[in-house]
Amino acid sequence: MDFTFTEEQQAAVEAAKAVFADVAPDGVPSPALTPGAVAEDFDRPLWAKLAASDLLSLVLAEEHGGAGLDAVALCLVLREAARVLARVPLLEHCATAMAVQAHGSPALAAALLPGAGRGTLVLTAAAHGRSGHDPAELAVTARREGALWTLDGVQTAVPWAHGADWIAVPAHTGEGEAVLALVPRTAEGLTLADQVSTNGERLAELALDGVRVPASHLIETPGAWERLHQLLATGTCALALGLGESVLTMTSRYTGKREQFGFPVATFQAVAVQAADRYIDLRAMEVTLWQAAWRLDAATGGAGGPLPSAGDVAVAKIWASEGVRRVVQTAQHLHGGFGADTDYPLHRYHAWAKQLELQLGPAAAHEEALGDLLAAHSLA
Repeated sequence: MDFTFTEEQQAAVEAAKAVFADVAPDGVPSPALTPGAVAEDFDRPLWAKLAASDLLSLVLAEEHGGAGLDAVALCLVLREAARVLARVPLLEHCATAMAVQAHGSPALAAALLPGAGRGTLVLTAAAHGRSGHDPAELAVTARREGALWTLDGVQTAVPWAHGADWIAVPAHTGEGEAVLALVPRTAEGLTLADQVSTNGERLAELALDGVRVPASHLIETPGAWERLHQLLATGTCALALGLGESVLTMTSRYTGKREQFGFPVATFQAVAVQAADRYIDLRAMEVTLWQAAWRLDAATGGAGGPLPSAGDVAVAKIWASEGVRRVVQTAQHLHGGFGADTDYPLHRYHAWAKQLELQLGPAAAHEEALGDLLAAHSLA
């Protein structure tokens, strides 16, 4: 088997490294010292650089001005973004664009995708339901009224919603599979209430009260929301991996310089073993991430496996949720009190890691979902 990335995917990584090279993790106030959100909006100058480097159109087809790359390429770029805690809606924007491209009407694709690729139009997605624990598609109802659909319900913790132009909202009709509505942020009947994430970013609770959208803005394709949900989860795993790798590198540098009893603490067996365990966590996070991203792309191309792609995504989420927590906890332990210093960036990575862990959900829930899939599908 050949596990190397394609030339196009590697070129995307190099472009991302160039864009993120000058990004500082401490570009906004510390979440530990800020009572509300650390900023009102995402990093617009960085967003413009991503657009100028064609990274926002990475996963779009050539007909929409894109490079036509896949979920693996997107996850490679997200991994680089997380290394510097890039404050941009890259995951939600690109994942939503992929959903519109694959399942939306030609009119919807023509209205949204060119602007999305240029960065002049920002997309995000509501994926956490009413409480963050229930399925997102059950939190909003959609009913047809002639040529329009009416949406009612609540979605919580929607990332970057205040700065987005369009929001992908999953909903249920009471029968069949979930539908996906593309709703303008300024739509009548849609209100946004401020929420603040663990890492200090501004989220929004969406309240939809009789929001009306045309049929062309509603995606009814079976499995469209499930694929978008899986892509968002897999992208979050990529963010967790990039963050964890950056934290382990930071820890290695610190323990290599910090001395006790005349020797760098990195030479002590207890320190080396803990760092090695976290390295193993990161490698497991990496291999399960690429398996999940590959399965999402393979499923689009018609390739299958003994389990649905949801099984591979569940395994990636298990490792990412547990792994990123263990990495930052060990980093804090090996840094001693220095890890809590608000002039040192580790505490920011810790806050972001906790937010990613909360977004992914507990590993036990994913293990249960994986067990259900194994029980329902024969592996023979």
